[in-house]
Formats: sequence, C-alpha cells, structure tokens
Amino acid sequence: MLAHRISLLSGPGTAAAREAVAAAAATGRQIIDLAAGEVIIEPPSSVREGAISAIKAGTSRYTESIGLAPLRKAISEKLSKETGIHWNTEDIVVTAGAKQGLLDAALSVLDPGDEVIIIRPYWPTLPSQVLLAGAKPVFVDARPPTYIPDIDAIRAAVVPHTKAIVINSPNNPTGAVYDRATLQAIGDLAINYQMWIVSDECYSSLVFTGTRHESILTAHPGVRSRTILVNAFSKELAITGWRLGYFAAPREIISAAKKLQSHTTSNANVIAQHAILHHLQVGDGSFEREMHQRLSVARSAGLRILSGLHDVATPGAGGSFFFYLDLSRLISILPAGCPIRSTDDIAGLLLAEAGVASVAGGTFGDVNGLRLSFGTPPDLLERGLKRVVETLNSLKKRQAAA
Repeated sequence: MLAHRISLLSGPGTAAAREAVAAAAATGRQIIDLAAGEVIIEPPSSVREGAISAIKAGTSRYTESIGLAPLRKAISEKLSKETGIHWNTEDIVVTAGAKQGLLDAALSVLDPGDEVIIIRPYWPTLPSQVLLAGAKPVFVDARPPTYIPDIDAIRAAVVPHTKAIVINSPNNPTGAVYDRATLQAIGDLAINYQMWIVSDECYSSLVFTGTRHESILTAHPGVRSRTILVNAFSKELAITGWRLGYFAAPREIISAAKKLQSHTTSNANVIAQHAILHHLQVGDGSFEREMHQRLSVARSAGLRILSGLHDVATPGAGGSFFFYLDLSRLISILPAGCPIRSTDDIAGLLLAEAGVASVAGGTFGDVNGLRLSFGTPPDLLERGLKRVVETLNSLKKRQAAA
C-alpha cells in the first residue's frame, strides 16, 4: 500500500501533455507541440563547452551539498547585478532545478497545520509541494484579463495559521508580470502578518512589456529577511533537462538546505554545475539577448494570429513564453447538448483534429484556461496557432449545423 502523501499529489500536470504528444506521434501523426514548457533552441556554446571540458578533465566527485563555491559566487554576482541588492556566496544554494529549490523552501519553513497562500492559476508543483510538507494550500484567484492578484483578496485569505505566500512573476501559465505596486503591497502584507515569501522568478529574463523584470526584493527591499528567491537556468539558457537551479535566502534557510540536500540529491549534477560556471565566466549575454529577441518576435506574430479569435480575448503574454487563453465566453455560448463543455474537451479536440498539443487550464486549477507555448520553432508556431484559431472559431458554427 502506498503512503498517504502520494494520494495528496496532483497528477503528472504538464507531463501529461508531453505523454499525449508522444502517444499521438507514435501513431505516425505529425503533432505541433504548443504544450511544452521549454524553448526549442540549441543551448549556448559556452554551456556545452563547459560541460565537455569538465568531462574531459574527469570531473566526477561530489561537491558541497549546496553547490560549488565558485558557482555560488558567480550566481551571487549575477543576482546582485540583476536585483541591485548585494548577495554573498553564502546566500546562495545550487539545486537540482528550481523544483528542488521550491521543495527546500517548503520543507524548511512549513509544519503540519500551516497554511500557504498560492495565486491561482498556479504551476501545479506549488500546491503539491505544500501538501508534501504537511501544510495546506489556500488559493486566491487572479482573474482575467490581467491575472494580477487582488491585494484585498490576498489579505482576506490570511489567517493565524498562514505561514507563507508563493508568488510567481512572470507567471506560468498566464504570462502575467506583477507591477511594482502589487509587489510592494504583497511585501507589506508579509511584514504585517509575519509571512514568508517564496518568489518563483524562473522567467525573470523573459519580460516583453518594455520594462525589465522586477523582483519583489527590488520593489520592497524590506522583505529580504523573509524572502526565498528561487530561479533557474532552465528557461534562460534553454537547458530544462540539465536540472540546475538556485535560490537566495536568509542564512537559516541556507543551513536548512545543506541538511536537506545532503539527504536527498547530495548535490546538483557536477557536470551541469561546471558548465554553468563556465558560461557565467565567459558568456557575454549574446545568447540571452538573441533568445529574448526571437521570443519577442514570436510573441508579436502569435498575438496577431490570435487576434483573429471570435469569442476569445487576445491574451496579454507580458512575460514567460506562454499565451493563456480565457475560454469562458466561448464555452458559455456553445449550445446545450454540445459535447465540448470544458477546456479539457477543447485541448482534446485540438490534439485529435488539429494536431496541436496544448495544456488545459485544469492543470493550473483554472477550468477556463488554455496554455499555448510560443517557445516552439517559429514556422511550427505559426501553423499551430492558425489551426487553433480555425478550430476554436469553428466550434459555434459546427454545433449550430449539428
């Protein structure tokens, strides 16, 4: 019999979309994958060179559980430049992807009976990890079209057992980028109610609103002593499978992570650590700029195509690399008896008829949403989005004809 904690976890989430794509492709069908949570592009040569050099040098030994000191130093310098706040080597933990950083945070600060505020739609790992820690996720809805959380709604969710709030900006899945006023207000709430802030900033390099990413620590430096800032190289360098992330936090959290990681992964992959260290030492930022430009162009092209939707508002997509469609109006106007009653049905229809993979909003706790990635190659993106528009616009007509 399995442990009870397994029953608390959500299903495979976005992994289910990957499995559906693989199953469809196995039948010989050509599927355009707009479900992937990654940018399909060759990683920078500096990362590959760093990995090859480490392998040739015979690098194979354990590192300190929280990562190579030179890498942590390089990350602290990178983060200091990006946030305008000074960080030391001792403030950084290197993790096996951002997921481990988020789990370290949950296991370090949460006890059974604690409550954690999570903004919905959410990345499905967030509530699952809260449950793993024995705590209770409490959801506050961020509504379309902006998907920026309402501060009064967050305040109303705070109770004596509230221990933390998790924020994610730029957001997966909605693409929302939180403004300074919202971040400052969340910071004030955290101070007033003595909450921890876990800030997932994995898409910080991918903002398309004409401004740079702003961390909650930049917007409200007063919350530094209660903030765990989680990030990764997965999206920024298109190396999701390399599993290398990091977080910056107060020293008591760093100490807790040393214990946790020594009993879980021992340390993040040593070859990946050396590869990223080499990139941080010799990279000139050209890869990051070029990828941002490519995604910016893809976003603009995609928004033009999606503006052709009849009963669905064009998404904002201010950050990350996702278009998040609110399908509530489309579904509501379909006639009674129509077999399409949910975004799960629509995602299934897109895969079966249009050959396009997407992720239904139920994965993110939102029955009205549909996530489409613009990280796929540009030619496939254009074809895929045109199929999405054609299929969604045809729903009302085909049901009327039926």
